[in-house]
Amino acid sequence: MKVCFFGLGSIGKRHLNNFVRFCKEKSIKTEIHAFRNTNNNVDDNIKKLLDKEIFEENKIDNDYDIVFINNPTSMHYKTIEFMADKCKNMFIEKPIFDKVSYDLDELKLKEKGIYYVASPLRYSNVIKYLKENIDINKVYSVRVICSSYLPDWRPNTDYRNIYSSIKSQGGGVSIDLIHEWDYITHIFGFPQKVYNLQGKFSHLEIDSEDLSVYIANYKDKLVELHLDYFGRRSKREIEIYTKEGCIKGDLINNKIVFDFDEDIYFDSVDSNYIYEMEIDYFMDLVLNNKYNENNLNHAYNLLKLIKECE
Repeated sequence: MKVCFFGLGSIGKRHLNNFVRFCKEKSIKTEIHAFRNTNNNVDDNIKKLLDKEIFEENKIDNDYDIVFINNPTSMHYKTIEFMADKCKNMFIEKPIFDKVSYDLDELKLKEKGIYYVASPLRYSNVIKYLKENIDINKVYSVRVICSSYLPDWRPNTDYRNIYSSIKSQGGGVSIDLIHEWDYITHIFGFPQKVYNLQGKFSHLEIDSEDLSVYIANYKDKLVELHLDYFGRRSKREIEIYTKEGCIKGDLINNKIVFDFDEDIYFDSVDSNYIYEMEIDYFMDLVLNNKYNENNLNHAYNLLKLIKECE
């Protein structure tokens, strides 16, 4: 299997390691290329996984089975367009694009290709349980929060220089933390109307918004969503209110807390678990031609939901 990686930052390295792990487990032979904008050395553990490093676009091959697009969000559309006729399938890091003015039809993608957009929280034990066990027709309201401290995201890296801090590169909590909206729509579907207030309110030295608050109107419920970059104690939770009481999913502590039943504690897993499960899901799509639940159209509609209420 011949693949090419665009972007070998933290998430690109993670996907590369998980892809190699999967192929070794399945005894799949690989040829792995990486297109890089600079000749800065990658660490030895990553370099040994690569068969070829490419630094000029005209030297990229045109017969890849899979392309992994992990470069900055603002580069996604051009990368997909450039590689559309050079590969069979794509794994695209979320969010799909930095704006909604693009036309998917102009990409001229292969009809039988798998074009999967990342959605790792779907593979957490908490979200899988809620998706499989909650009757959404009996839900009155939902409250979701994702709060964390941006300077702590990448140790030994100046947070002011990462894309999250830079609006022009697709930064800001509304898009950066799109995973919350992804799992909300995965469980409950798309809302009828969304209202949003956002801005830069904290001491952080960034030009992107550090707080975004949504209220979404469904035909039978309301959903509240709070996203921020300045919470000193990380919190990633969903509260679901029903006639029986509240069901709280705690994604950080990997548990479900009930007002009216015994709590559920899932087995401890490391932070890479959901990304391993995601690669397994994606490779199953590619190898067995299964239905892709998070295709370009779904991811694009999710982006439109966010952008059109700004």
